[in-house]
Amino acid sequence: MPLYKQIANNIKEDIADAKLTSGDAIPSETNLAKTYGVSRVTIREAIKQLVEEDILYRVQGSGTYISHEKIEHNILKLQGFTEEMSELDNNPSNEILEFQLMPADQEVRDHLKIGEGEKVYYVKRLRLADYEPLIVEESYLPVDLFPDLSIEVMKHSKYDYISGKGYKIDRRFGELIPKMPSAEMIQHLQITESDPLLYMQAFSTFKDGTVFEYSKIYFHPHKYSFKVVSSRNGE
Repeated sequence: MPLYKQIANNIKEDIADAKLTSGDAIPSETNLAKTYGVSRVTIREAIKQLVEEDILYRVQGSGTYISHEKIEHNILKLQGFTEEMSELDNNPSNEILEFQLMPADQEVRDHLKIGEGEKVYYVKRLRLADYEPLIVEESYLPVDLFPDLSIEVMKHSKYDYISGKGYKIDRRFGELIPKMPSAEMIQHLQITESDPLLYMQAFSTFKDGTVFEYSKIYFHPHKYSFKVVSSRNGE
Protein backbone atom coordinates (compact mmCIF):
# COMPACT_ATOMS: atom_id res chain seq x y z
CA MET A 1 0.00 0.00 0.00
CA PRO A 2 1.40 3.44 -0.91
CA LEU A 3 2.64 5.44 2.07
CA TYR A 4 0.07 8.23 1.61
CA LYS A 5 -2.76 5.67 1.80
CA GLN A 6 -1.32 4.28 5.03
CA ILE A 7 -1.19 7.79 6.45
CA ALA A 8 -4.77 8.45 5.28
CA ASN A 9 -5.90 5.36 7.19
CA ASN A 10 -3.96 6.50 10.25
CA ILE A 11 -5.59 9.92 10.11
CA LYS A 12 -9.05 8.30 9.92
CA GLU A 13 -8.28 6.15 12.95
CA ASP A 14 -6.94 9.09 14.91
CA ILE A 15 -10.03 11.16 14.07
CA ALA A 16 -12.18 8.37 15.50
CA ASP A 17 -9.96 7.93 18.59
CA ALA A 18 -10.02 11.69 19.30
CA LYS A 19 -13.83 11.65 18.96
CA LEU A 20 -13.71 14.57 16.55
CA THR A 21 -17.03 15.42 14.92
CA SER A 22 -18.29 17.24 11.85
CA GLY A 23 -16.93 20.75 11.53
CA ASP A 24 -13.90 20.13 13.76
CA ALA A 25 -10.56 21.15 12.28
CA ILE A 26 -7.67 18.74 11.91
CA PRO A 27 -4.04 19.84 12.56
CA SER A 28 -2.09 21.67 9.87
CA GLU A 29 -0.06 19.80 7.25
CA THR A 30 3.14 20.80 9.04
CA ASN A 31 1.96 19.40 12.37
CA LEU A 32 0.64 16.22 10.76
CA ALA A 33 3.95 15.70 8.97
CA LYS A 34 5.75 15.92 12.33
CA THR A 35 3.22 13.62 14.01
CA TYR A 36 3.52 10.86 11.40
CA GLY A 37 7.17 11.42 10.55
CA VAL A 38 6.59 11.91 6.82
CA SER A 39 6.91 14.74 4.32
CA ARG A 40 4.26 17.41 3.76
CA VAL A 41 3.88 16.06 0.22
CA THR A 42 2.78 12.70 1.64
CA ILE A 43 0.41 14.42 4.07
CA ARG A 44 -1.03 16.49 1.23
CA GLU A 45 -1.71 13.33 -0.80
CA ALA A 46 -3.30 11.63 2.21
CA ILE A 47 -5.58 14.61 2.83
CA LYS A 48 -6.46 14.76 -0.87
CA GLN A 49 -7.63 11.15 -0.69
CA LEU A 50 -9.73 11.83 2.42
CA VAL A 51 -11.27 14.86 0.72
CA GLU A 52 -12.15 12.70 -2.30
CA GLU A 53 -13.74 10.18 0.09
CA ASP A 54 -15.73 13.09 1.59
CA ILE A 55 -14.27 12.45 5.04
CA LEU A 56 -12.57 15.87 5.07
CA TYR A 57 -13.17 19.16 3.31
CA ARG A 58 -11.01 22.25 2.86
CA VAL A 59 -11.91 25.85 3.60
CA GLN A 60 -9.80 28.26 1.61
CA GLY A 61 -7.53 30.32 3.85
CA SER A 62 -8.75 28.53 6.97
CA GLY A 63 -7.82 24.85 7.09
CA THR A 64 -9.14 21.32 6.71
CA TYR A 65 -12.22 20.10 8.53
CA ILE A 66 -14.15 16.91 9.16
CA SER A 67 -17.06 16.63 6.76
CA HIS A 68 -20.64 16.99 7.89
CA GLU A 69 -23.26 14.36 7.60
CA LYS A 70 -24.94 15.55 4.43
CA ILE A 71 -28.47 16.87 4.39
CA GLU A 72 -30.52 14.55 2.21
CA HIS A 73 -32.66 16.99 0.26
CA ASN A 74 -35.69 15.39 -1.39
CA ILE A 75 -35.93 17.23 -4.71
CA LEU A 76 -39.42 15.82 -5.29
CA LYS A 77 -40.77 17.57 -2.19
CA LEU A 78 -41.49 21.29 -2.43
CA GLN A 79 -40.37 22.51 0.96
CA GLY A 80 -38.97 25.79 2.22
CA PHE A 81 -35.46 25.97 3.69
CA THR A 82 -36.74 27.09 7.11
CA GLU A 83 -39.21 24.22 7.25
CA GLU A 84 -36.61 21.67 6.16
CA MET A 85 -34.00 22.82 8.70
CA SER A 86 -36.54 22.97 11.52
CA GLU A 87 -37.56 19.37 10.85
CA LEU A 88 -33.89 18.39 11.20
CA ASP A 89 -33.64 20.28 14.51
CA ASN A 90 -31.23 22.76 12.95
CA ASN A 91 -31.52 26.46 13.70
CA PRO A 92 -32.13 28.27 10.36
CA SER A 93 -31.22 31.89 9.70
CA ASN A 94 -30.77 34.20 6.72
CA GLU A 95 -28.22 36.86 5.92
CA ILE A 96 -29.45 39.36 3.32
CA LEU A 97 -26.61 39.94 0.87
CA GLU A 98 -28.59 42.13 -1.53
CA PHE A 99 -32.14 43.50 -1.74
CA GLN A 100 -33.30 45.78 -4.52
CA LEU A 101 -36.25 46.79 -6.66
CA MET A 102 -35.34 46.57 -10.33
CA PRO A 103 -36.79 46.34 -13.85
CA ALA A 104 -36.97 42.70 -14.96
CA ASP A 105 -34.57 41.76 -17.76
CA GLN A 106 -35.54 39.41 -20.57
CA GLU A 107 -34.43 36.24 -18.77
CA VAL A 108 -36.45 37.08 -15.67
CA ARG A 109 -39.51 38.18 -17.68
CA ASP A 110 -39.49 34.92 -19.61
CA HIS A 111 -39.49 32.81 -16.44
CA LEU A 112 -41.98 34.93 -14.50
CA LYS A 113 -44.17 35.45 -17.57
CA ILE A 114 -44.42 39.20 -17.02
CA GLY A 115 -44.33 42.08 -19.45
CA GLU A 116 -41.63 44.56 -20.41
CA GLY A 117 -41.28 47.39 -17.91
CA GLU A 118 -42.62 45.39 -14.98
CA LYS A 119 -40.51 45.46 -11.83
CA VAL A 120 -39.30 42.67 -9.57
CA TYR A 121 -37.62 42.34 -6.22
CA TYR A 122 -34.16 40.83 -6.47
CA VAL A 123 -33.07 39.23 -3.20
CA LYS A 124 -29.80 37.42 -2.57
CA ARG A 125 -29.62 35.50 0.71
CA LEU A 126 -27.01 33.42 2.46
CA ARG A 127 -28.94 30.67 4.21
CA LEU A 128 -27.44 29.15 7.32
CA ALA A 129 -28.23 26.37 9.77
CA ASP A 130 -26.67 26.51 13.23
CA TYR A 131 -24.66 29.48 11.88
CA GLU A 132 -23.03 27.39 9.14
CA PRO A 133 -23.49 28.47 5.49
CA LEU A 134 -25.47 25.98 3.40
CA ILE A 135 -27.02 27.84 0.48
CA VAL A 136 -26.75 31.04 -1.52
CA GLU A 137 -30.13 31.86 -3.03
CA GLU A 138 -31.01 34.50 -5.62
CA SER A 139 -34.75 35.18 -5.92
CA TYR A 140 -36.77 37.31 -8.33
CA LEU A 141 -40.34 38.05 -7.21
CA PRO A 142 -42.94 40.22 -9.02
CA VAL A 143 -43.71 43.48 -7.24
CA ASP A 144 -47.37 43.21 -8.29
CA LEU A 145 -47.78 40.02 -6.23
CA PHE A 146 -45.77 41.16 -3.21
CA PRO A 147 -45.92 44.97 -2.91
CA ASP A 148 -45.00 44.91 0.79
CA LEU A 149 -41.98 42.60 0.54
CA SER A 150 -39.11 43.86 2.71
CA ILE A 151 -35.68 42.98 4.00
CA GLU A 152 -37.21 42.07 7.35
CA VAL A 153 -39.61 39.62 5.68
CA MET A 154 -36.76 37.94 3.81
CA LYS A 155 -34.77 37.46 7.00
CA HIS A 156 -37.39 34.86 7.87
CA SER A 157 -39.36 32.24 5.94
CA LYS A 158 -40.35 33.40 2.47
CA TYR A 159 -42.92 30.61 2.12
CA ASP A 160 -44.55 31.49 5.46
CA TYR A 161 -44.88 35.08 4.24
CA ILE A 162 -46.40 33.98 0.92
CA SER A 163 -48.80 31.51 2.55
CA GLY A 164 -49.81 34.19 5.04
CA LYS A 165 -51.04 36.32 2.13
CA GLY A 166 -53.48 33.58 1.18
CA TYR A 167 -51.57 32.19 -1.81
CA LYS A 168 -51.45 28.41 -2.38
CA ILE A 169 -47.95 27.31 -3.38
CA ASP A 170 -48.12 24.34 -5.73
CA ARG A 171 -45.06 23.40 -7.81
CA ARG A 172 -41.43 24.11 -8.58
CA PHE A 173 -39.91 23.40 -11.98
CA GLY A 174 -36.14 23.24 -11.90
CA GLU A 175 -32.91 22.00 -13.39
CA LEU A 176 -30.02 20.77 -11.24
CA ILE A 177 -26.51 20.96 -12.70
CA PRO A 178 -22.92 21.00 -11.39
CA LYS A 179 -21.16 24.35 -11.58
CA MET A 180 -17.72 25.57 -10.57
CA PRO A 181 -17.85 28.30 -7.91
CA SER A 182 -17.17 31.96 -8.48
CA ALA A 183 -14.94 33.91 -6.11
CA GLU A 184 -18.09 35.19 -4.40
CA MET A 185 -19.45 31.67 -3.80
CA ILE A 186 -16.08 30.51 -2.48
CA GLN A 187 -16.23 33.32 0.08
CA HIS A 188 -19.87 32.89 1.13
CA LEU A 189 -19.91 29.08 1.32
CA GLN A 190 -16.32 28.76 2.58
CA ILE A 191 -15.23 26.27 -0.06
CA THR A 192 -12.28 25.99 -2.42
CA GLU A 193 -12.12 26.85 -6.11
CA SER A 194 -12.02 23.13 -6.97
CA ASP A 195 -15.31 22.32 -5.19
CA PRO A 196 -18.12 22.01 -7.76
CA LEU A 197 -21.39 23.52 -6.59
CA LEU A 198 -24.78 21.91 -6.87
CA TYR A 199 -26.72 24.59 -8.77
CA MET A 200 -30.48 24.72 -9.29
CA GLN A 201 -32.31 27.11 -11.59
CA ALA A 202 -36.07 27.00 -10.98
CA PHE A 203 -39.41 28.77 -11.14
CA SER A 204 -42.36 28.16 -8.81
CA THR A 205 -46.12 28.42 -9.29
CA PHE A 206 -49.34 28.80 -7.36
CA LYS A 207 -52.21 26.34 -7.78
CA ASP A 208 -53.77 28.61 -10.41
CA GLY A 209 -50.58 28.39 -12.49
CA THR A 210 -49.28 31.88 -11.68
CA VAL A 211 -45.47 31.97 -11.58
CA PHE A 212 -44.51 33.74 -8.36
CA GLU A 213 -40.73 33.23 -8.21
CA TYR A 214 -37.68 32.64 -10.36
CA SER A 215 -34.67 31.50 -8.38
CA LYS A 216 -31.04 30.47 -8.64
CA ILE A 217 -29.84 28.30 -5.78
CA TYR A 218 -26.26 27.30 -4.96
CA PHE A 219 -25.97 24.36 -2.55
CA HIS A 220 -22.88 23.67 -0.44
CA PRO A 221 -21.20 20.65 -2.09
CA HIS A 222 -20.03 19.07 1.19
CA LYS A 223 -23.24 19.54 3.14
CA TYR A 224 -25.95 18.52 0.66
CA SER A 225 -26.92 15.37 -1.20
CA PHE A 226 -30.05 14.92 -3.28
CA LYS A 227 -32.47 12.08 -2.70
CA VAL A 228 -34.79 10.58 -5.30
CA VAL A 229 -37.20 7.67 -4.83
CA SER A 230 -38.10 5.88 -8.06
CA SER A 231 -40.60 3.11 -8.75
CA ARG A 232 -40.81 0.58 -11.57
CA ASN A 233 -43.90 0.63 -13.81
CA GLY A 234 -45.75 2.87 -11.38
CA GLU A 235 -45.59 0.28 -8.56
